[in-house]
Amino acid sequence: MAFRILAGAKILARSGVLGLRRIQTFSLPDLPYDYGALEPAISGEIMQIHHQKHHQTYITNYNKALEQLDSAISYGDASATVKLQSALKFNGGGHINHSIFWKNLAPVREGGGEPPKGSLGSFVDSNFGSLEALVQKINAEGAALQGSGWVWLALDKELKRLVVETTANQDPLVTKGPSLVPLLGIDVWEHAYYLQYKNVKPDYLKNIWKVINWKYASEVYDKESP
Repeated sequence: MAFRILAGAKILARSGVLGLRRIQTFSLPDLPYDYGALEPAISGEIMQIHHQKHHQTYITNYNKALEQLDSAISYGDASATVKLQSALKFNGGGHINHSIFWKNLAPVREGGGEPPKGSLGSFVDSNFGSLEALVQKINAEGAALQGSGWVWLALDKELKRLVVETTANQDPLVTKGPSLVPLLGIDVWEHAYYLQYKNVKPDYLKNIWKVINWKYASEVYDKESP
């Protein structure tokens, strides 16, 4: 089995009943800042465990499921193909969601916490009345989410407006609709905050805004807005 690295992904060349096939698998992306750079909002210990352990586990299990899926398809095993869908959704979603999450954060010295400007800033005001009102809505939705999941600020390209959505477990935002583009995603799994904030999730949601990277959200909005 051979592979090469391509933009954080591996291309596995495998032989089977259908001949040589190429499977793209994935590797852990580097963070654009040090683990301790988001302190005191998020501790370096949490960031290191979250990135090296949790995100890596999703990637490892996603790659395993992809290879199993390839094998099942090549042998025409419909039952195995169907059984793998939940693992693909959970672990693939975990990789997608965390890859967005790291970009949604930035150290204060690099602009983390600075409010959105330009077209996104204006669109936030027109959709929610003010940034403060949006933050309150996201925090309320995140705090009310039972169990594990994510709270999102998204651009609905079909309705041409901003929306706040939640997803359970590691479901990616696309499961709520193909027209939704994630601008910000906040992880509200306990592993994202418990070592620092214990069971006081509202404090985590309050403080994470101090390191939210609105510059990245604005770049995505400018690229995706109709």
